[in-house]
Amino acid sequence: MTDAARASQERRLTRWLVSAPPSLFLTAFFLLPFLIVVAASFRYPGEFGGLAPLFPLHGQPGKDSGLTLETYRFFFGDFTYTEIFLKSFAVAGLTTLICIVMAYPLAWLIARSPKKRRDLLVLLVILPFASNFLIRVYAWIIILGPLNLLYTSFAVIAGMVYVHLPFMVLPLYTNLEKHDPALLEAAQDLGANGWTRFWRITFPLSLPGIFSGSALVFIPVLGMFAIPELLGGTGDILIGNLIKEQFLDNRDWPLGSTLSILLTLAVLALAGLSAWAGRGKGRGA
Repeated sequence: MTDAARASQERRLTRWLVSAPPSLFLTAFFLLPFLIVVAASFRYPGEFGGLAPLFPLHGQPGKDSGLTLETYRFFFGDFTYTEIFLKSFAVAGLTTLICIVMAYPLAWLIARSPKKRRDLLVLLVILPFASNFLIRVYAWIIILGPLNLLYTSFAVIAGMVYVHLPFMVLPLYTNLEKHDPALLEAAQDLGANGWTRFWRITFPLSLPGIFSGSALVFIPVLGMFAIPELLGGTGDILIGNLIKEQFLDNRDWPLGSTLSILLTLAVLALAGLSAWAGRGKGRGA
């Protein structure tokens, strides 16, 4: 065996050793559970919850055995579920927009701060992660209760923004930190004022960070159920709450699986769109 062939074989072996463990992990804990959920969405609900038998018991034919599209027909035939989906997207979109407006100035301030202070400012941004998620949500219950804002849509949006704001700040900061100040100086020399420099240079260059942060905020908000359940009222149920109720309360696993599949497909479509838009804007900038 030649040295080139031996080196090529060693590279293939190295790639296999590096990629095999994460591939097996993803297959075992992501792909297989997803396929199980897909299969459950085509099953009938069991008489006492769970899933009905796939084959008739004791050879007796039964209407609730085998595979079916009933849950999909039920979803698309009842506008209530579509309305909850649309409301969840609206809440996720509004939360993402508020996070962009609040995170951009903070990320810009951190990126323009002296280097010796940046680490401290970034630490302050991620410091809330050091405490338990539920403790932080219950703190909002204490804050909003005396103000008569608890169990309202405002409480849900406030909780969503508070929890997910760091996920918008960090990608924006990472992007803004890499901007070349010479571009702004050149624009200033050419007579551009502050707003012109921002909209023509800084903002276009920061679009990849905005798209990354939007994906990190929008997608988790879609599936969030703890905040609407603790801070929202009965009229603030979102798709995450609906999925939880189907699995834990109603024990209608096929419908819960169907809702999970549809939410997953929507999230994958949005993630792909965000990645495509981010690359396109990055190349344009």
